[in-house]
Amino acid sequence: MSALSVSDLSITFSGARKTFTAVRGVSFDVAGGETFGLIGPSGCGKTTVLRAIGGLNVHWQGGISVFNEPLQPGRKISGRLRDNIQMVFQDPYSSLHPRHTIARILGEPLSLRGAKDVEAQVRTALDQVGLPAATSQRYPHQLSGGQRQRVAIARALLLRPKLLLLDEPTSALDVSVQAGILNLLNDLKAAHGMTFVLVSHDPGVVAHMCDRAAIMGGGVITRIMDRADLSKDG
Repeated sequence: MSALSVSDLSITFSGARKTFTAVRGVSFDVAGGETFGLIGPSGCGKTTVLRAIGGLNVHWQGGISVFNEPLQPGRKISGRLRDNIQMVFQDPYSSLHPRHTIARILGEPLSLRGAKDVEAQVRTALDQVGLPAATSQRYPHQLSGGQRQRVAIARALLLRPKLLLLDEPTSALDVSVQAGILNLLNDLKAAHGMTFVLVSHDPGVVAHMCDRAAIMGGGVITRIMDRADLSKDG
């Protein structure tokens, strides 16, 4: 089953004096349970593609289908599909509200959906990412970078998504912490049967995580690599 299908995707940004096409005619498919990478230098368009899939940028042309449900250009993602598509951002500090406790950061999405036993679900989510329950009473600035990213992953997992979008999830972390986060993601993927799309500029990260990967440059896909290619070139 195809978890994600992207067809002839193009994204153009309009300024006061000129327009810039950041993504041109990008197409790829991701199978259910696969980890698919988008790799390339800064400015190549990989994060722009990810943001369109995640519904953060709705101004695109082409086709995007998630679990056989097409997204509509110009419209926000809603309903169950919104819960099924979650994203973990590059900078764990900027993605967490600095004045909210971890309990509130994790609990609010559940409360808004009328969930019961929110506190218990928060404790379970923290446990899944290897953080003690006492973390819930702390603020983001009281945590290390690796701990903050674990909180960000826990928040994304609370709604039990089928598709997790990862935008450079370890690039803001120390090298000593990166491996732990990547291994955690692989363990959670196996436990929950999720599909990953991973954006990275680091070939080593992609080789460690991905089943296949698309190389991007200048807003287009220049090559799609399989597992054997990644192991050889990683």
